[in-house]
Amino acid sequence: MGDVVVIGGGQAAASLVARLRAKGFDGGITLIGAEPVPPYQRPPLSKAYLLGEMEEERLFLRPPAFYDEQNITLMLGEPAIAVDTEARHVIAGGRELSYDDLVFCTGSAPRRLPAAIGGDLDGVFAVRGIADVDAMRARFAEGARVLIVGGGYIGLEAAAVACKLGLKVTLVEMADRILQRVAAPETADYFRALHNARGVEIIEGVGLGRLTGSEGHVTGAELTDGRSLAVDFVIAGVGILPETALAEAAGIGIENGIRTDAMGRTSAPHVWAAGDCASFPQGDAQLRLESVGNAIDMAEAIADNILGAGAPYVPKPWFWSDQYDVKLQIAGLNTGYDRVVVRKSGAAVSHWYYAGETLLALDAMNDPRAYMVGKRLIEAGKSPDPVAVADPDTELKTLLKA
Repeated sequence: MGDVVVIGGGQAAASLVARLRAKGFDGGITLIGAEPVPPYQRPPLSKAYLLGEMEEERLFLRPPAFYDEQNITLMLGEPAIAVDTEARHVIAGGRELSYDDLVFCTGSAPRRLPAAIGGDLDGVFAVRGIADVDAMRARFAEGARVLIVGGGYIGLEAAAVACKLGLKVTLVEMADRILQRVAAPETADYFRALHNARGVEIIEGVGLGRLTGSEGHVTGAELTDGRSLAVDFVIAGVGILPETALAEAAGIGIENGIRTDAMGRTSAPHVWAAGDCASFPQGDAQLRLESVGNAIDMAEAIADNILGAGAPYVPKPWFWSDQYDVKLQIAGLNTGYDRVVVRKSGAAVSHWYYAGETLLALDAMNDPRAYMVGKRLIEAGKSPDPVAVADPDTELKTLLKA
């Protein structure tokens, strides 16, 4: 067997190299990571790690010894700087690495606030890597004033942590409501109420005009409705972008990320892509999923295809978010829904997305049973009667038999 080079140090990269070895691949494997630490979990960064409840080593997806035991070469803190798909080599760490198969697992990068509006001031942060959280952690002092820009899940998770640590939290969302891109109004209402009850001020339908500062440090924010806020630091949670620059420079096709076919192959021979950076065919479009589940599943499917499986990748979307004492679990994709069925049973709440009579997705808040049943229904292509779903007396397991 030949040599496989993987560019990236996140969940997709770790899953792919582990899968290759588990399936009996005995060729050379090199993983090139831009950060100086082995592949690690990112979701806890804005939750347990920021709270100080998780040490750095517990973030690691595998202990460092695993890579030695599996004869996987780690090149850490030495980002790949060029790829030649004709000569089939990668330049990283001052070396030229040849490959038989190359996999881009370059992930994504947070959108940064523009320098023109003060985004380059000291005290303005984004949440993506360990270094980001380490840099901002000292600012989380009780009574400090933090402005969070963006009402998606990253922004809301950061707001929850800041609130728990006793900070004064203001979150501003330019869209009409929080979670507008990813969730129904019912789910947005649930989380707005959750945050408001804990003292977080959420301002919707208002943008950030500019940040102001003194001696290079952020001290205030001017909103587009004329309001001015005094702040001690700012967290930008305004979305992420796929890391495609290296692939694009190598002449590889880009479409909503690094474009792949159903097998995970890019436009270049013997080059693949998986995870946040990659898009794959879904209907008439190229779909890109930003989730741990997709990173794992797509990477493992590509590992199998490198070994000759020849099987198309079939996504089974699932996501989660932790805020205060609420665990949100999401199954499926809600694109195209036309109604939401609400199910409540005590503190457990779930929102079921339908297009006509077809179940597309669900959001389950502190309702793991609804999540598990809904996920199985969606994966099986079954759509339960919405009336039965909404009835709290309906035993959820019976929906699987319908």
